[in-house]
Amino acid sequence: MTSRHLFTIVTLFVLGVFGYAALAPSPASRPARFATEPSASASPTGPPPAYDVRPLVQPQGRYLGVALSGAPQDMSRVDRFADLVGSKPNIITIYESFDDEFAAAEVRRVHRYGALPIVRWEPFKAKLKDIAAGRHDPYLVEFAVAVRRLNLPVALTIAHEMNGHWYSWGAHDNTAKEFVAAWRHIHAVFASADATNVIWTWTPNVVNPVPSVKLAPLYPGDAYVDWVGIDGYFTRRGEQTFDDLFGPTITQVRKFTARPLLIVETGSEPGAMRRRAVGELFTAMRKRPDLLGFVYFNQKGSGDWVIDSDKPALAAYRSGAAADPRIGFRVN
Repeated sequence: MTSRHLFTIVTLFVLGVFGYAALAPSPASRPARFATEPSASASPTGPPPAYDVRPLVQPQGRYLGVALSGAPQDMSRVDRFADLVGSKPNIITIYESFDDEFAAAEVRRVHRYGALPIVRWEPFKAKLKDIAAGRHDPYLVEFAVAVRRLNLPVALTIAHEMNGHWYSWGAHDNTAKEFVAAWRHIHAVFASADATNVIWTWTPNVVNPVPSVKLAPLYPGDAYVDWVGIDGYFTRRGEQTFDDLFGPTITQVRKFTARPLLIVETGSEPGAMRRRAVGELFTAMRKRPDLLGFVYFNQKGSGDWVIDSDKPALAAYRSGAAADPRIGFRVN
């Protein structure tokens, strides 16, 4: 689809549904002015300026996040986790299928809590080449305009762990060019809708289990990415130290971008390894200026990552959070 057609689709949608057409410049640029608060007053000719995410992209503090089953629909689960670890998370994960409506209510709950929502957008039913070709543009436009209309900060991952082979959008069934084209096309739709209240978070899996898949060809480029996210888990049969688990991926990433790092999903299997893993996550955050934080996946999935009853791991978490005064800033 040409940029002219894309522009026309977005313009008509915004005019017809929301009554404004504040369209942004090219996806490689940012607007010159941003609102410092999402409640900025609308002008007579259009919506309020987009929420300024730049202070969140390069924050003074550090992020300490969590992914919990049933949250943020039920924020009491977040409160319970905060009580266990002695620190309120300031990132909370939201999972959305590519055919879901934008989770505006959940994003609003997370923001009211003082945290940044990170939306993991999963195209289970859409092929990357079809996304890139514009075949899903009506849905993309609707989603992007909903993000802009809510006008709260959102970190967005798209087709995470694309270097793996376990998802339909992974490297086994898609080329790097198809992934990059899909990412850039989505970015263009959001830019045309003025949805610049998004932190674009490109998120591969750690390279250890898929060493033959190189990350550089999968990278959309700095004009389309704000953060480099990484997913990686400490397992009994795999890597059990931070350097072994995340080091090879960071080494590859630093060959093609200096964008800040965020561990978007991590956890550890139970045992003595878990206490050490939690401690090393905090140590790495203190030692690495480019590591903005991590999100702990406190659920059962491919392994048992839940730390609720693991007293040594909880103690390591509490100690690590208390040792770094940059942790725990409120997102507002």
